[in-house]
Amino acid sequence: MASLCNALLLVVGVIMVMSSCMAGVANGSNFYQDFDLTWGGKRAKIFGGGQLLSLSLDRISGAGFQSKKEYLFGRIDMQLKLVAGNSAGTVTAYYLSSQGATHDEIDFEFLGNVSGEPYILHTNIFAGGKGEREQQFYLWFDPTKNFHTYSIIWNPRHIVFLVDNTPIRVFRNAESMGVPFPKKQAMRIYSSLWNADEWATRGGVVKTDWSKAPFTAYYRNFNAQTCSGSCNSRFSGGEWQREELDAYSRRRLRWVQKNFMIYNYCTDYKRFPHGFPPECRHR
Repeated sequence: MASLCNALLLVVGVIMVMSSCMAGVANGSNFYQDFDLTWGGKRAKIFGGGQLLSLSLDRISGAGFQSKKEYLFGRIDMQLKLVAGNSAGTVTAYYLSSQGATHDEIDFEFLGNVSGEPYILHTNIFAGGKGEREQQFYLWFDPTKNFHTYSIIWNPRHIVFLVDNTPIRVFRNAESMGVPFPKKQAMRIYSSLWNADEWATRGGVVKTDWSKAPFTAYYRNFNAQTCSGSCNSRFSGGEWQREELDAYSRRRLRWVQKNFMIYNYCTDYKRFPHGFPPECRHR
């Protein structure tokens, strides 16, 4: 009888934990319900019953969308399939941002390239209106062949960028060293596809080949484990609340940074001849 009671208590406990973790989760999301198409006219489309979204770029305009809700802390996942073929000059941006001169922002930007050359994944973080915290990576797969999941984990202690659940970058809260950290401003999710051939590919050397237009990127399977609006940072449940990566995730992070990182502002001696920003010393 005691073992049966213990088993029942375990089941009840699991159900309670699952209920807590599911609070604030946008599962089975629908682009019609969760996002607004904000610019680009018919170049932004939702189809497949709200399960798919596409953005296109032509000579006239690109396109973009934004979330209906604002979020403060959590995990944001989106699957993207990037512009295929010769994507030189194009940028597909997917990011979180607040508004105003002192805005916060967490960026994924995918810089297109000529056919057969790898995309560059550009990441950046703004806090209080100040960015310039760039890290760039090549990917270990072709991001135009299939959908891949790009995620942001954001809590008061750190920001983690993930690709297919592999962490590629961690930015820790270093406010004790005088470094601003985004933790007070709720942010919307934004994405856009636009022409940036003045800088995007080899510093602007390679221009957009408009004979290949329209350029199209696709989105699906948005998921948010987070709160909307004025979320309490002590919201319970969800692996995004973890204070540190586990051992396996740390090994994957080191693997990516050793083999695929191509730029890190914290090692750019030419840019910071008098010493690196203080967060670069924060481990």
